[in-house]
Amino acid sequence: MTEPITVQPDSFLTLHYRLCGLDGTEHVSTFDMSPATLQMGAGQLAATLEACLLGLGVGEHHVFQLEADEAFGQHNPRLVERIARSALPPDMELKVNSLIEFSAPESASIPGAPGGIAGLLRELTDTAAVFDFNHPLAGQPVRFEVRIVGIL
Repeated sequence: MTEPITVQPDSFLTLHYRLCGLDGTEHVSTFDMSPATLQMGAGQLAATLEACLLGLGVGEHHVFQLEADEAFGQHNPRLVERIARSALPPDMELKVNSLIEFSAPESASIPGAPGGIAGLLRELTDTAAVFDFNHPLAGQPVRFEVRIVGIL
């Protein structure tokens, strides 16, 4: 008899997942749509969340409660930056509480890493914009719910 297939550090898998705050506020969910597919270890999901998936089998449904340090880490005030509006691209649409994508300069790119970074626009004045480059759930405990659909 062969052992059941379980999620390994290099698995390609299909799953449904939901991230909520402990108060039940849902931040992302695939349960009402098509399941997500991801390559373990490729950075598509935070390493701490991937660690929860290891050893799970097809059809398994689990809810993990993670403290802030176990999820996305503590909020780092050094990742909040004030940028002069004159230094931003003139065509950039700026709206408070929106996520703004910045492309990384070629010299800063890391092979296999995404080509940019996203920051949440926290404050906007006539002369400056304040961006928070922390993960939106940094500093918060989270509930991570998963159902494994398939493993390759």
